Amino acid sequence: MRLIRNRGRLILGSLFLALLCGAAFAQAPATGSGQAYPNKPIRLILPFPPGSPNDTVGRALSQKLGELLGENVVPENRPGAGGNVGIGAAAMSTPDGYTLVLATPGIALSPSLYSKLNYDARDLAPVARVITIQNILVVHPSVPAKTLRQFISLARAHPGKLNFASGGAGTTNHLANELLMSLEKINMVHVPYKGATLGMMAMIGGEVDEVVVPVPAAIPQVRAGKVRALAVLSEQRVPALPEVPTSKEAGVDNFVVPIWYGLFIPARTPPDIVARLSREVIKALESPDLRERLSAMGVEPWPGTPEQLASLVRSETARFAKLIKSIGLRLE
Repeated sequence: MRLIRNRGRLILGSLFLALLCGAAFAQAPATGSGQAYPNKPIRLILPFPPGSPNDTVGRALSQKLGELLGENVVPENRPGAGGNVGIGAAAMSTPDGYTLVLATPGIALSPSLYSKLNYDARDLAPVARVITIQNILVVHPSVPAKTLRQFISLARAHPGKLNFASGGAGTTNHLANELLMSLEKINMVHVPYKGATLGMMAMIGGEVDEVVVPVPAAIPQVRAGKVRALAVLSEQRVPALPEVPTSKEAGVDNFVVPIWYGLFIPARTPPDIVARLSREVIKALESPDLRERLSAMGVEPWPGTPEQLASLVRSETARFAKLIKSIGLRLE
């Protein structure tokens, strides 16, 4: 009788352990080989050079994401062609969950800008929204306009006389001004530079009248009086410059042009792996230490699901495709 009871306890104990192991295994997605995911380092492609905002944000995210996944997330810079080199490398990678790419709005703009791309948008799947950086429109102090409406009136009164800098044709700060010209039916001259920072320096030096740049880059220049801020191109005012109105408050509707980053993975990656990565990225972005680190960089955590990122890409692609076509912009 005692032997039967002991055997019963052994059987119940074995069943309990099996249930625990099964539950633990269910929480860890399996790879195609049946192994728990992840079981080796994950590569995070950063399609811009070291030291760029994309690089600094990507490295901060990779560290926290690695802690949550229990496996190293290794940043790899693959710059070139406005981010398309790195995005293309990710799109052509094995869809096993071990290659990610941190993309910028270029992923929504490039299909309309480039006659040929080294990837197809369908080769990538969204994982999570990551961050947003607000843009701001600033002018040289010599420009006789204290508000955005005054600047628009000045441009309308003198077509082709005012000019604006950008980080190059097809960049967000170029297209922001093209959008302004389209919305307000004004004409300004585009002066492209090799990077938005050079464009800002050119404006400070008096070479150009206006530029749209990320808020973090503008703050020191605004506070030093080297540039005049007319509007932030966002839905809300930014805490660092509370006195600067939004574009809508300044009198221009539909002139919201943020910079955002999203995490993508090769298409056909198993859905359970995509779901796991999405959950962990959102968890990382909601952690106090990473939020504090990102805020110190002047960027805002903007966690979002794969569906929210997919919706963002669709809306931005449609919005800018129409603008790009209207101005006849095409890049090789």
